Amino acid sequence: MKTSVTIAAHGAQKLFGWFGGGGLKSTGQFFTMSGYPSGETMAAVAGLSEVLGGLGLLTPLASAAVLGTMINALAVKWGGGFFAPQGVEYEVLLAASAAGLALTGPGRIAIDRFLPGLRAHRLVYGAAAVALAVVLASFVLLIRN
Repeated sequence: MKTSVTIAAHGAQKLFGWFGGGGLKSTGQFFTMSGYPSGETMAAVAGLSEVLGGLGLLTPLASAAVLGTMINALAVKWGGGFFAPQGVEYEVLLAASAAGLALTGPGRIAIDRFLPGLRAHRLVYGAAAVALAVVLASFVLLIRN
C-alpha cells in the first residue's frame, strides 16, 4: 500500500508539480534531454502511469503501468551504480514490487479483489501484465535516442 501511494505521489510530481516536483513542462524537458521524443507527452504518459498505477485499480494493468515506467527509469539511470544517490536500487525495488503485485493479484483492501475473474486467474493475468509491460517498455526504449 505504501509503495502504491509513493508511486502515485511521484506521478503527481510529474503531472502537477506537487510535492516539490517539476510539473509537466520541466519533466518534459528532462525527458527530452534523456532522449525521448515529445518530452512533454512522454512525461504525461509516465505521470499518468504512475498516478493511475499507484491508485491500484485493475491491479494487473496498474502494476504493468508502473513496471513499464520503472523499466524506462532504469534505462535512463543505468550506469550510476546500484546505490544512491546515483544508483538504481529504488527503481529496482519499485519494479520488483510492481511485478510481484501483478503476479499475486489484488489484496484484501483492493476494490478490484471483488472481480471474480481477476481473483480466479490472477497468475495468468499477472504474467500477461508483466509481459505487456516488458513489451511496451521495450518499444518506448527503441524510439528513445
